[in-house]
Amino acid sequence: MSTIRRPRKGSLQFWPRKRAGKFLPRVNWSSIISKKRLKGFICYKAGMASAYVKDDTPNSMTKGKNIIVPVTILECPPMKIFSVRFYKNNLVKTEVLAENPDKELKGKVKIPGKKTFSIEGVKDYDDLSIVCYSQAKKTGLKKTPDLSEIGLSGSLEEKLNFVKENLGKEINVFDIFERKNLVDIRGLTKGKGFSGPVKRFGIALKQHKSEKGRRRPGSLGPWHPARVTFRTPMAGQLGMFTRVIYNNSIIDLGNSQEKGKAEGKLKNIENYGNINTDYLIVRGSVQGPSKRQLLVTAPLRETKKQAKRAYELIELR
Repeated sequence: MSTIRRPRKGSLQFWPRKRAGKFLPRVNWSSIISKKRLKGFICYKAGMASAYVKDDTPNSMTKGKNIIVPVTILECPPMKIFSVRFYKNNLVKTEVLAENPDKELKGKVKIPGKKTFSIEGVKDYDDLSIVCYSQAKKTGLKKTPDLSEIGLSGSLEEKLNFVKENLGKEINVFDIFERKNLVDIRGLTKGKGFSGPVKRFGIALKQHKSEKGRRRPGSLGPWHPARVTFRTPMAGQLGMFTRVIYNNSIIDLGNSQEKGKAEGKLKNIENYGNINTDYLIVRGSVQGPSKRQLLVTAPLRETKKQAKRAYELIELR
């Protein structure tokens, strides 16, 4: 006889299961430690491929051998600084806009006609961060850029110097990430729309002669308390949720205009097209469909096992 005890269907870790409010999620930058000054970068998912690589991981069973691993290609157009946010006691004290922002931003945010503040005039603050926007027009996907607040590492003086040096200039992905680095990828999953409890929570089908439906829970709860709790698996929104994939290894990065080992696979990508700017190749799969905007950040909880992994790209297949 089988046991009647089993874990509940559907994790309660993620709740409520509803559509995310925006494509690029907020990040607690204070808990992320980065060796580079900037802690994140805005990228776009192009698609997946198979990478033929040489395994250089110490103590690996395939060390020194050529293996095939699944990879995801991300296009990373240059970013620019839109504004600088100054904080006092974890509250935004002042926000200073950069001069001459791109005209594509007019449909995204309201830009004041006159500049009222300058960076040098801001005093008495204990932290600062920058709001960056991607130059999506260079990818060929769309014209409207994506904005996200990105944290900086270092002392206040080092952060301020970084802002002054890069105001009005393009920030490239090479300035932040290198080969063999670990990164976290934050973004939204594929949207599935309104789904039933079998697909949404994975509950078992009832027998074919059951009353009131086969693809429904057997009970919505006890008689008392006389209400349905939020723990009951019911139909609703599935997908379009904010998720984080931790500790992805960067196998390769480069520019599409330069000849490299991934040159042949950067054109005519299904449901995407050609990669026209910089790119990242990360190990494994990434949430979301093609063309989805993602926030690639320094690792939040880097593990020793993942940090030891090293792959040398031979070719993309």
